[in-house]
Amino acid sequence: MAQPSFAIIIPARFESTRYPGKPLVELRGARGASKMLIRRSWDCASAVPGCAGVWVATDDERIASAVDGFGGKVIMTSPACANGTERCAEAAAQIDDSVDIIVNLQGDAPLTPTFAVEQLVARLGEDPEAEMATVAVRCTRSVYAHLAADAAEGRVGGTTAVFNRASRALYFSKRIIPYLPAGAADSEIVPVHLHLGLYAYRRSALSAYTEAPASELEMLEGLEQLRFLDLGIPVSVVQLDPLSWDAIELNNPSDVPIIERVLEERGIE
Repeated sequence: MAQPSFAIIIPARFESTRYPGKPLVELRGARGASKMLIRRSWDCASAVPGCAGVWVATDDERIASAVDGFGGKVIMTSPACANGTERCAEAAAQIDDSVDIIVNLQGDAPLTPTFAVEQLVARLGEDPEAEMATVAVRCTRSVYAHLAADAAEGRVGGTTAVFNRASRALYFSKRIIPYLPAGAADSEIVPVHLHLGLYAYRRSALSAYTEAPASELEMLEGLEQLRFLDLGIPVSVVQLDPLSWDAIELNNPSDVPIIERVLEERGIE
């Protein structure tokens, strides 16, 4: 079966509750090279083979100016967009409708593995019943320790996911799920899956999403993907083995040195 055509949209907003202005935060890479977060996310998306195009979707002129400055493409969206999925849906309407799949690579996830995007698109090509797909990575002890430290300090860190044996999502949470009994987190590989900020949608899923009101769980958790589950839309989860690097998102200022360390270790300038 031929792989569906896909485009990548990077939703980005300036007024983040936890870290205002973070798309423009400078991150040092290997040998001290400094690039803004939005540029690093753009570079990540642009490295995915077979992509029909990459756009940053934003409502902020400062972000748009920064993207223009490094030669990226911008789609301006409404300030009324409540989350990245709504922003992607609005931007997708301005992209050639011959593109089958819209990939949402979040603007705060510069460590996303490019092969995960390819697997997401392939999953939707193989599974016609799935309306969208996302990625979850089995936690190493160090990734789990990062999540646990955030929780202990009262910070909202990464999101975790649980799914059934058919790889259909059951729930996503900003708390660590599932509950781990004593000793379960002591091994090198922990039975918790970190959800990566990466989605692939069919256009029909985006339409259903924007036509429906936010669900209670979505509002409580602050997780847009829960609206799909509330609507009964099948969400396929691509499960990845632990990565050779900690693919954390930039959620809090305390994440900056951790991401910079990973960039240096991976030789990313």
